[in-house]
Amino acid sequence: MPQGIIIKGIGGFYYVSVGGKVLECKARGKFRKEKITPLVGDRVDVVEEYGGYIIQNIYPRITKLIRPSVANVDQAVIAFACMKPSPNLNLLDKFLIMSSYNKLKTVICMNKIDLMSERDGCKILEHYSKAGYKCIYTSTVTGEGIEDLKKELKNVITVFAGPSGVGKSSMLNKVQSSLRLKTGDISEKSERGKNTTRHTELLELKGGGYVVDTPGFSSLDIGFIPKDELQDYFPEFSDFRGYCRYAHCSHINEPGCAVKEAVRGNIIDDMRYTSYTRLYDELSRIRRSYK
Repeated sequence: MPQGIIIKGIGGFYYVSVGGKVLECKARGKFRKEKITPLVGDRVDVVEEYGGYIIQNIYPRITKLIRPSVANVDQAVIAFACMKPSPNLNLLDKFLIMSSYNKLKTVICMNKIDLMSERDGCKILEHYSKAGYKCIYTSTVTGEGIEDLKKELKNVITVFAGPSGVGKSSMLNKVQSSLRLKTGDISEKSERGKNTTRHTELLELKGGGYVVDTPGFSSLDIGFIPKDELQDYFPEFSDFRGYCRYAHCSHINEPGCAVKEAVRGNIIDDMRYTSYTRLYDELSRIRRSYK
């Protein structure tokens, strides 16, 4: 029984990559009865019946994302631009939280580095590299950082996420020109890009691995995360949380807070801590509105 991976699903048909071939398949009726919907990224068994192909079995999923709807992703590349559009770091922090929530390895990619001086460009992500995140700077104009990006994509399934207009499709075209992904222009007035990605699809890389190019997001809802768990998604807090005076310290107003002390000592970046307090307040307001 051939095994493969679903690379695309459109109109009730699933396209499964099996040994270098792509087979158009229907799902076995039992999945509907069991309320299981095949997802892009699913590892499946395929059988041939009556001149067509049927998905016979879906293997257990390692991960499952809701938006985009895709299974078995290993990591997220969160792409923003240095300029045009200007980076929304609050949105970047929400992407990082979502990636951590889904237990994905995370790489931050800041594109369009050619639009800034090297000195100014490299400052944008210093707060994140200090917090322990892998950071890459790229330019589809000069080719800077593309080889570094290729290395990160090798032999894993990667979801590309970020706002419209930051150049996700352009970067993937530079990684592998045969992908020929459609790219869009930036509106001079709004500094927003047009979505060029319409559906979720796994794109196979010649060097090994798959990428998922996703539609751009201008906003992201993290309201389902309890405010008291927000600190779990700021990795730079982990070395200090156990030394706070109070066991359930929120790191907001409590005295004897080791996290705030680390901020005052420039061990934890002040900008990241400010982002934490802003998001904590946002989650607090969401909870109050629910009540």
